[in-house]
Amino acid sequence: MVAPPDNDVLWARALHYQHNGSPALCGVSLGVREGEILAVTGPRGSGKTTLLQCLAGLLPAQRGEVWFNSTPVHTMGRLTRERLRRDRFGWIDPAPLLLPELNAWENTALPLLLRGTGRRRARTAALEWLERLDIGGCARKRPDRLTRAVQQRIAVARALAACPTVLFADEPTASLHQADGVQLLRTLAAAARSHGITVVLAAHPTDAAFIADRTVSLLDGRHVQTVQLPPVMEAEGLARCSLSV
Repeated sequence: MVAPPDNDVLWARALHYQHNGSPALCGVSLGVREGEILAVTGPRGSGKTTLLQCLAGLLPAQRGEVWFNSTPVHTMGRLTRERLRRDRFGWIDPAPLLLPELNAWENTALPLLLRGTGRRRARTAALEWLERLDIGGCARKRPDRLTRAVQQRIAVARALAACPTVLFADEPTASLHQADGVQLLRTLAAAARSHGITVVLAAHPTDAAFIADRTVSLLDGRHVQTVQLPPVMEAEGLARCSLSV
């Protein structure tokens, strides 16, 4: 077993996974650098979600290795992986998946409360992130009173509030109209860059093009292409983002 390069916060080698006998990953290898926004693209069924789940420890790869900061995730037991996800990783689903009985700030604070953070401190952090994502006015509203776009911003705030080392976002704009989706990705990218959070994003190529540092393309569970995208100039990035985070 060979340890990954020192400059990769995440590193995977020869990942294989099958869903009910159908191949989802067929020997995928990649590295993710600290502070990078990496977009994983490909058509439906190409293995994007499975790859993110294996990298995040949600699915143990059936063959292959996953390393986080030179620690082998693939040898961890279930409870250790759960602790890793709680303490170091964030996750955004295609749908918001908010708890209907909790208001916006309570949903946002939930990962902090589960980690053992005091209620007052968790509430303060949650309210700060809702303000940064321009939805502070919704803090005391429950999900059923909010639009889908606002609900998904709350899901982003929830993932960021715990200050994860790595944030996994599985097609977070899938349930949104195009304009709302573009704004959500710009907000997510600005927040991640300002706080040094590494992002692994499953996305459509056109969505990835304006926020990612690099894209990895999958086809039928195989890594078929890597593209280094040109850096976004600071002035351009500020012009693109309508709020400061």
